[in-house]
Amino acid sequence: MNKVVPLLKNSKWVRWAVLLCLSLVMFASYFFDDQFTTIGHIFKNPQILDLAWTSGDYGMYGGAYSLLCVWGGLIICGMLLDKWGVRMTGTLFVLLMVGGAALVMYGISASFNNSALYAWLSGAFEKPSLAVAYAGCAIFGLGSEIAGVAVTRSIAKWFRGKEMALAMGLQLSLARLGTATALILVPRIVSLNDTYIPFSETSKPALVGFILLLCGLVVWSIFLAFDKKLDNQIETEALKNAQPASKEDKFRFSDVFKVLGNKHYILISLLCVFFYACIISFRRFATSIIMPRFGIESDIASLIVSLLPFTTMIFTPIFGSLVDIKGKATRWMIVGSVLLLISHLIIGFAPGLPGFAYLGIAILGIGYSLVPAAMWPSVPKIIPDKNLGTAYSLIYWIQNMGMWLVPIFVGQIIERNLDDKIRAAVNAEYLFIVLSVVAIIVSFILARSSDKNPVLELDVPNKAKKAGK
Repeated sequence: MNKVVPLLKNSKWVRWAVLLCLSLVMFASYFFDDQFTTIGHIFKNPQILDLAWTSGDYGMYGGAYSLLCVWGGLIICGMLLDKWGVRMTGTLFVLLMVGGAALVMYGISASFNNSALYAWLSGAFEKPSLAVAYAGCAIFGLGSEIAGVAVTRSIAKWFRGKEMALAMGLQLSLARLGTATALILVPRIVSLNDTYIPFSETSKPALVGFILLLCGLVVWSIFLAFDKKLDNQIETEALKNAQPASKEDKFRFSDVFKVLGNKHYILISLLCVFFYACIISFRRFATSIIMPRFGIESDIASLIVSLLPFTTMIFTPIFGSLVDIKGKATRWMIVGSVLLLISHLIIGFAPGLPGFAYLGIAILGIGYSLVPAAMWPSVPKIIPDKNLGTAYSLIYWIQNMGMWLVPIFVGQIIERNLDDKIRAAVNAEYLFIVLSVVAIIVSFILARSSDKNPVLELDVPNKAKKAGK
């Protein structure tokens, strides 16, 4: 009689160890992406910077994150993820993320500014540092987004039928701890003054972020070992039971059209782009908005903005657990979208008292916890396992449309109103309010469609589904 070996994913400590490894990779990614968030106001005064970037330049740099993602990178790489698997494709893009970060770090350094390469690029670019950092950020962004898809797909694999929403919520919380760390740490390691800020100061955050990414590469290798062993166990069990892999289980490139033909998937994708555009793009300019609106200094502003990731760290796992146990995912998406609108109304139009800044950011953080905790675990309910990489990549692609365009618009709004910083902040908030209203509309349409199609079980608790279904 053959001895039955328990699958690794049925072991709680292994399952959660895998989650920790995956989360630490994204922690490093989030830190690097948000390295300038709490010192973004320095770009209003390019004359005191060796780097010489303006707010418009900073907006362009922020939009570069999504450049390759938007122009087909995410779609192609998502299909490759399903075709080649998480380990091969994920490793390639974790390495790409590290390489892009290295290029950004070099582009904003004094070493590059004094190099022959800088002099050569000066013939083609007005600001070579921006050109190199832009290219590095674009490479980093594609690597980070596909790594994020690989992480989400892996969580769905390891936690299906178990604590999937909680696991995804915890992963988001630990990743956003990277943002929180950047928001708090960066203003304290960079020496800012009103007269002169050298390359050595503006490049410090990139160096710290790059070191974290190298650590992330190490823990990714640990995940690879666990995942390989799990796949070997699954293959062994299939052979023992004489169940060879079916052709239906293999990915076909034509499957992308089946994914795009799913109206519920399209609604989730649209909610994703409008929702995240109101948070991620806002976060890049948060200090530039709340400092003039509420008359606060940069150090206080950085603490207020840090409420956003810290709030999500607390509430995302809680809401994820509620979705696992109680369901009602589409209702949570509606509530989160409404909170998004309320927060931007407060930030844009409340009296200029610091307390309202805290309130607006706290509400934004709760909304930022609700929607992802309900949205991401809903995708495996409507998309087959073999197409999850493609499905998540397409969502990220649509999301990156907003992440590419909105920072550019906000940067231009702020730059055109430098003489009236309060007006600049309010005008930026008008854009976020409109996007919030659209997110609410989409969430209501999704909830109504879910009610009409109960067979999809979008509002059914995740733990009610049997493992392996």
